[in-house]
Amino acid sequence: MKILIIKLGALGDAIISTSIIKQIIDHHSLEELHLLTTPAFSELFSHFEKVKAVAFERKGLLSVFKAVKWIRGQRFDQIYDLQSNDRTAFLGSLSGVPYRPGNHPRFPYHKHPEKPYVGECHSFDRLNQIIESANIQPAKPSPYLPVPEVARTEVNDWLIKHNLSKGSFIIIHAGSSPLHIKKRWPYFAELATNLSALYDIVWVGSKDDRELNRKLSSCVGIDATDVFSIYGLVELGKYARFAVTNDSAPMHILSCSHIPVFGLFGPTYARRTHALGQLDNIITADDKAMALDDNEFRPSNISNISIDKVLNKLGEKGLL
Repeated sequence: MKILIIKLGALGDAIISTSIIKQIIDHHSLEELHLLTTPAFSELFSHFEKVKAVAFERKGLLSVFKAVKWIRGQRFDQIYDLQSNDRTAFLGSLSGVPYRPGNHPRFPYHKHPEKPYVGECHSFDRLNQIIESANIQPAKPSPYLPVPEVARTEVNDWLIKHNLSKGSFIIIHAGSSPLHIKKRWPYFAELATNLSALYDIVWVGSKDDRELNRKLSSCVGIDATDVFSIYGLVELGKYARFAVTNDSAPMHILSCSHIPVFGLFGPTYARRTHALGQLDNIITADDKAMALDDNEFRPSNISNISIDKVLNKLGEKGLL
């Protein structure tokens, strides 16, 4: 039997899906498995055992028809559509595959959750509902991202170079996408100063965070902007005592390290977008931001989160 799993992105969503994908792989451990994604995420899934990642461009009609041609040529027996948007529904409808679990109770899905999804729960919970509809046991909320040996070696060398030992440092991601500046908490410099008596500080992020991290690290800490790949950041996290981040891709990446990741939330609904396994480490300005019903959620200004609130949270967890 040949199985196809579809997951395109974005990065946070892709990481959230990893334990679901691992559960599908384990369920079909004796089958031939393929995973369809985009070029941006083919490397992310490339080290999963027992599954071959195949990438097609996400945009353009030509890439759609190339994907359809490839799927039909492979003669899959089942498709698990973990994306379930208009594009992947179109792929499924033209695939000729006889068994297609997906997110929506409509064509082209044969197995699906009973009710439509309108964002009322965390995307991980909804993905679990998809595989449960296909008689697969639900996955645990623990992301799975195996780290290749080359990344482990690079991180080990970097730690030696900077004289950092396991548990001696913390990771901070103070940035966000330039499109979402309102997600940025403005008091990371003060927080790092408070924590520097106990821990070394490592500032991480992408090229979009370069100028911000340059300013922050000039006061305290090590600037590791754009130093690590996704795998490298996961491996680095395994050596850190904990991490503090905005609601961002590094928040989700560091959750794969299975350390405490304290996510700061203001304009986004934390219950629906928090990193897997980190629900107890969410920090918001007020309790209303953690409303159980997303209809009751109201965005807030992330700057309303005080430094004392963050320090108190860390203290409650025995980290100070």
